[in-house]
Amino acid sequence: MSDEVPAHATDRDLQAWIADQRWYTAKGTSPRLRTIAEHDGTRLVIDDAPTGPVLYQAPVTPTDGGALRDATTDPEWVRALTARIDADPESLRPIGAVSSSRVLTGEQSNTSVICDTDSGEQVIVKVFRVLHHGDNPDVTTQLALSAAGSARVPRVYGALRSTWPDTGRPDGSATGHLAFAQEFLPGLEDAWRVALRDARDGTSFAEEADRLGAALAEVHGTLAAALPTEPADESRRAAAIATMHARLDAAAREAPAVAEHVDAVRAVYARAEQAAWPDLQRIHGDLHLGQVLAAPGPRGWVFLDFEGEPLRPLEERSLPDVTLRDVAGMLRSFDYVAGALAQDAAPVDAGDWAHTARAAFLDGYQRGTGSDLRAHRELLDAFEVDKAVYEVVYETRNRPGWVGIPLAAVTRLAARSAG
Repeated sequence: MSDEVPAHATDRDLQAWIADQRWYTAKGTSPRLRTIAEHDGTRLVIDDAPTGPVLYQAPVTPTDGGALRDATTDPEWVRALTARIDADPESLRPIGAVSSSRVLTGEQSNTSVICDTDSGEQVIVKVFRVLHHGDNPDVTTQLALSAAGSARVPRVYGALRSTWPDTGRPDGSATGHLAFAQEFLPGLEDAWRVALRDARDGTSFAEEADRLGAALAEVHGTLAAALPTEPADESRRAAAIATMHARLDAAAREAPAVAEHVDAVRAVYARAEQAAWPDLQRIHGDLHLGQVLAAPGPRGWVFLDFEGEPLRPLEERSLPDVTLRDVAGMLRSFDYVAGALAQDAAPVDAGDWAHTARAAFLDGYQRGTGSDLRAHRELLDAFEVDKAVYEVVYETRNRPGWVGIPLAAVTRLAARSAG
């Protein structure tokens, strides 16, 4: 379908166009749109979808032929957007004049635009498509890290916040982030690709995994210093464990293979609830090897996309959480490297490679934090098995041939914890 819609488009005109976009969340349904705000070329529309209302940012600008196109492809609109980001009080450093721009292909939930600037720097501007009231953790977390001088995230330029009507709120309005600008790091491989290649070739990833663990420890330490922390009191522990049980119940209904492990997994969660919990703080929230870039030289590993787990409500993703959730996510990612290679046309047994990488990652993290993860083994097991349960549901829905990867982890972790 064309990226263009009729000039002076009505909500009805936009419906077919939005339904065809990668970032449209209610796939397979027909959008029912109503515009609630329009200014500076930005159009905010609510889709009264059967799965629940969703607010989209759908900026459009006129073409020479009089039709409308997605404004993220319009260099003039992008220049105006970056000027608004520079003027926002949250901005850390100026983007300056943008000489050219292009949309990064392949992204789904947001749209990223690469900007060349007159200073010679390249900036990536993320335009959030689905909007929510409240701070976007991708913005606030990376702003805090960048403001603290951390090189473990791309340098942040700034963000753009806006207010729109919301009849469901007491004051009749909502406020949230529309866009976020940071340093663009072209040509870098993510850790998933590096690890996959090394595992396939039989090259040890231990040294890189150790440095990755130390880098994550550094990120967690910076966040604990820059943003609020709080004790993991009984109510927060109970809420976290209840979420795990709810996810397990849903998984057992959708993926019958999980059902035989339910009792053993519940025992893992029960032990975790009674274990000692570290203080809660801001974390990444959805960490895996694909969220880390391999930068050359002393900079090393750079972390991306701090939005948190996509299925969790936005307000939950900004809450202080347990750092072990990030550790568990990375452990699962190493396991997935071995699992992916086992699915190849020419399968590779990378089980020992993954075991060594996991151990090295934990060593690096422990050294970086000065802590002993053995003191939190029950809790780390619970977060890892919870992540594996989540993966079982995902693979059942999307890649049934891969469901054995997380299911094996559920079996292993439940059996080890019981022993």
